[in-house]
Amino acid sequence: MRIALIAHDKKKDSIIKLAIKYKDVLQKHELFATGTTGTLIMGETGLNIIRMKSGPLGGDQQIGSMVAEGKLDLIIFLRDPLTAQPHEPDVSALLRLCDVQNIPLATNKKSAEIMLRALDDNIFPTDL
Repeated sequence: MRIALIAHDKKKDSIIKLAIKYKDVLQKHELFATGTTGTLIMGETGLNIIRMKSGPLGGDQQIGSMVAEGKLDLIIFLRDPLTAQPHEPDVSALLRLCDVQNIPLATNKKSAEIMLRALDDNIFPTDL
């Protein structure tokens, strides 16, 4: 599967911990991430990640373009709903694209864990 990993600033530690916990699952897949998030995860896990630009510099839009082109299968985007984001329109557009394209999207740690466990158990629906 092709998986994108994204996290707002206050969620960077959470996505790193998630990647460490599920490293064995993630390393079996093709990974993409926005710039800073990808750099941090790679530094902590050694996972091979194709990095886009930082989210506020267009990385969210690059991931959105991949969704629109059918080049992603799952997105884990740990969002910070309590802090205003300067690039909120880009974030909203990405979420909308996932809905339009029927791409599974985890926006918090628990939903991300459910999806990663389903991948690990080989029960993630890929033919819907």
